[in-house]
Amino acid sequence: MNHKIYQTLEFEKIQQQLAKETRTEIGKIQALNLIPSSKAAEIEQQLQSVDDVKHLFELDKRIPISQLINVKPYLKRLDIGADLNGKELAAISRVLRATGEVSSFFNKLREEQVALQQLYTIAEEFIDLRDLMRKMQNAIAEDGTVHDNASATLHGLRQGIKREEAGIRVKLDQIIRSNKAAYLSEAIITIRNNRFVIPVKQEYRNAFGGVVHDQSSSGQTLYIEPQTVLDANNHLRSLQVQEDEEIRRIFQELSAELAPYTNEIAENNQRLGDLDFIQAKFFFAREIGANRPILAKESERINLKEARHPLIDRKLVVANDIHFNEDYNMIVITGPNTGGKTITLKTVGLLQLMAQSGLYITAKVDSRVEIFNEIFADIGDEQSIEQSLSTFSGHMTNIIRIVKEADDHSLVLIDELGSGTDPQEGAAIAIAVLNRFAFLNARVIATTHYPELKTFAYEHPGAINASMEFNEITLEPTYQLLIGIPGRSNAFDISQRLGLPVEMVDEARSYIQEDSQNLNEMLLDLEAQRHKYEDLSAEAAKDLVDAENLLNDLKKAQASLEADKQTYMNRARKEANQLVEETKAKADAILAEIREWQMNHPTKGNIKEHEMIDRQSALTNLTQEESQLKKNKVLQKAKKNKARKANLAPGDEVNVLTYGQRGTLVEKRDKDWVVQMGMLKMEVAEKDLSLVDEKPKKEKNHRVGIKASKAKSVNTSLDLRGERYEEAMIRLSHFIDSALLAGHSQITIIHGHGTGALRQGVQKALKNHPRIETFEFAPYNMGGNGATIAKFKG
Repeated sequence: MNHKIYQTLEFEKIQQQLAKETRTEIGKIQALNLIPSSKAAEIEQQLQSVDDVKHLFELDKRIPISQLINVKPYLKRLDIGADLNGKELAAISRVLRATGEVSSFFNKLREEQVALQQLYTIAEEFIDLRDLMRKMQNAIAEDGTVHDNASATLHGLRQGIKREEAGIRVKLDQIIRSNKAAYLSEAIITIRNNRFVIPVKQEYRNAFGGVVHDQSSSGQTLYIEPQTVLDANNHLRSLQVQEDEEIRRIFQELSAELAPYTNEIAENNQRLGDLDFIQAKFFFAREIGANRPILAKESERINLKEARHPLIDRKLVVANDIHFNEDYNMIVITGPNTGGKTITLKTVGLLQLMAQSGLYITAKVDSRVEIFNEIFADIGDEQSIEQSLSTFSGHMTNIIRIVKEADDHSLVLIDELGSGTDPQEGAAIAIAVLNRFAFLNARVIATTHYPELKTFAYEHPGAINASMEFNEITLEPTYQLLIGIPGRSNAFDISQRLGLPVEMVDEARSYIQEDSQNLNEMLLDLEAQRHKYEDLSAEAAKDLVDAENLLNDLKKAQASLEADKQTYMNRARKEANQLVEETKAKADAILAEIREWQMNHPTKGNIKEHEMIDRQSALTNLTQEESQLKKNKVLQKAKKNKARKANLAPGDEVNVLTYGQRGTLVEKRDKDWVVQMGMLKMEVAEKDLSLVDEKPKKEKNHRVGIKASKAKSVNTSLDLRGERYEEAMIRLSHFIDSALLAGHSQITIIHGHGTGALRQGVQKALKNHPRIETFEFAPYNMGGNGATIAKFKG
């Protein structure tokens, strides 16, 4: 796109804010050089990458990218055969370590079957250099120093240096503690020219012999290496020289190890920067409250919902709906100065640039953007002193360029079209320019004060009027965009309200043409109708929401009733079948006795075999009969308990089924009840409450005891990793209550590292809980700052 648009719309500020969210130099460079794309597939791919980071964030996961500098210059030095120093090697070592950590992170995501759209593709491009990474880490520390175990020779030299330094210090310490201590300016051991010395007063310089290495600024103190440690210092210095040589050899060796892999390291460094840049896009979106845009299809137009300028504080800026459709490609905005017209233009242009750069935009979810090859803008003062151009000439020069370059894949934004010259001529030129843009089929948003352009937009088939709303009571703009309603002049109303005599206002009205008066009256009528329709629409929307809420409540109630009904029926059938089986068994026994009696007394009975079979069949068919279900005690008890639950009221005594406790109802909150159990109040779901049959009689000085037989089984630790913030806080609250009931003295909450949001939420909740005495991070072997241990008050 033309580079002028970036300056006009202040896109560089977006780039700078994005760069602040990066952690690598390569990511920062990408942010500062971010440019829009006109390829839909490329933009969609970039947005999907940001979607992946958002998904990971929702899972409390973050790509583990640390602060990294660009090691490309160091790799170039290796390519020409140079040896790197400690800091340069340490920088490359950090890249190798970061590569390993990020690769492991994505491997774990694959094992957990986390679905991602784009990031796996980038992670697969990492080149495995783990062996090289281990060599570097074993040799080079973070600050560029060399580890003692980098080589056996270095380890031996440093051990010798330590022993020699210790021996020298012992000898010098003996001097400091001897009767010669009075000869010293201070009783300390220091170093000058890499040799151990002591500070001696000037007048006693010959008391210790040796060599003078330095003196104080006043000349009163000499830093002398006593004769007794000359040989030891010489030996120490020799060891230090050997140490330096061994370190240089190690640097040379490591540089040779890295040299064959400079291309691979460069590739990995670039991939880390790419991931950092993508992750920065999401964190920038969170910072400004942005959402993912939808890319318009072939026949679709821009549709920004509640769009706001991304560089203005969201608490101060007014959000607006800005859209085109198949009926119009041109919006002509009118309204008072400082009413928000220019900000509206910049908002549309800037959000388009952001979306085409693969960024989320400051508009509501489901907002739609088009893909433009060019975005043109003529906003601000185009006056040029160097070229002797007036404001009008400057604007026209810019507009002429836009007319030449614009087409049906262009978005054109023009502020105060035709201003800076005679109003009549300016309006005529403005109409001609808009007609040309309409012929080119470009998307156009133009602001103006000319009433002729209101008529043009009203009559032109591809244009529509819009205005920035003005509050006539407060005499202030509301900054609200009204598409379909042209702005009207408020000069007479404002003048009259400010105190201009009525007769002067009436006289002024008489000077304007009748057509203008009719136009203002038409605009006033349109505005009144708009307010009427807005009120009706708001009322209808409220009624619709209420109806939907009621319908949802009814559906939930019906589902709950059906579930309860099925449960009770199954239980009743089971008990009824058991009862019938028992009855049938007894009946079989009785029939057997009768049959036996008949066989033993054939002349005394008149019971026939087929009659006994009929009686037995009738008993068998009693299974699941409705008459038996009606008498079923389980079903009757369940129905009775359900009916009593519906009549729960504050003051009723209930059993809390989840804790096995008895308590008193305090108040109802939605579908839950606040229950008082001793000194503890808890919010419990109604389904977990059972009404006590009889309320116990109150006795003087009697306290309700809380049984904790079931609560004793409550664990002392709670794992919140991977949970959403709100759900985790609810679980934490219930867990603390359960632990208090169980009588635990302390608890452990495992929140993990992540972004730190969960850890901060846990510690904030613990800090505000009245029963928590202290809390601190767990010891290192128990999770460190990934877990918090809290102790209850005694």
